[in-house]
Amino acid sequence: MADRRKLAAGNWKMNGTADTLGMVETLAGAHGEARSELLICPPATLVHRLAGAVAGTSIAVGGQDCHWEETGAHTGDVSAAMLADAGASHVILGHSERRADHGETDAIVRAKTQAAWAAGLTAIVCVGETLAEREASNTIDIIGGQLAGSLPDQATGLNLVVAYEPVWAIGTGKVATADQIGEVHDEIRRRLEKRFGAGVGRSVRLLYGGSVKPDNAAEIFAVENVDGALIGGASLKADDFGGIIAALDAA
Repeated sequence: MADRRKLAAGNWKMNGTADTLGMVETLAGAHGEARSELLICPPATLVHRLAGAVAGTSIAVGGQDCHWEETGAHTGDVSAAMLADAGASHVILGHSERRADHGETDAIVRAKTQAAWAAGLTAIVCVGETLAEREASNTIDIIGGQLAGSLPDQATGLNLVVAYEPVWAIGTGKVATADQIGEVHDEIRRRLEKRFGAGVGRSVRLLYGGSVKPDNAAEIFAVENVDGALIGGASLKADDFGGIIAALDAA
């Protein structure tokens, strides 16, 4: 893990207005010297303002989704180029909420990832199984299929981050055990190395997401092949997000 800088990425989802930006200033003041890379992905309405607010700090800004086309008749959508123009450096793609609520397939996530790379953005591609799939012992097959279908061939450690988010643990308060997280992260690493080669496969950072909080972060970050977290609700509170960052720095 020494050559992979740890990453704490906050996904605000459909939360946050201009008033929320004050929290980021508090976070930047408290963790300006963090060893880990810090990223916040606010709603599209705040990307440009947040990018301005964190200029000169250690916090980067990302989008929560992008369209696979650069321009066109796609009312309500945002392109990767638009996110980059607004000051984003990353974009979350294939989150389970996008897959479930908007019917996004692996092929769509793959096309969006290619668009993100074309715009110079780092893609955080999400994979994860439902409770029914885990109970049917299909977790590894589901994750493997999502990786194969969602990732283009030009992956590197610079343009790709993979986030494992078990659907049954997102916003539920349930957290996968260390053994469950380790099994999936080890398998993701193995598959990345097999497909892209050892060098690239070992350089891609793997994040865990699913009700990560200050009180469980240290245990999660102690798991092999966990390079950080994709954090939901806790990333909206400076104290909670800060506690997770501190645990990641100490891991």
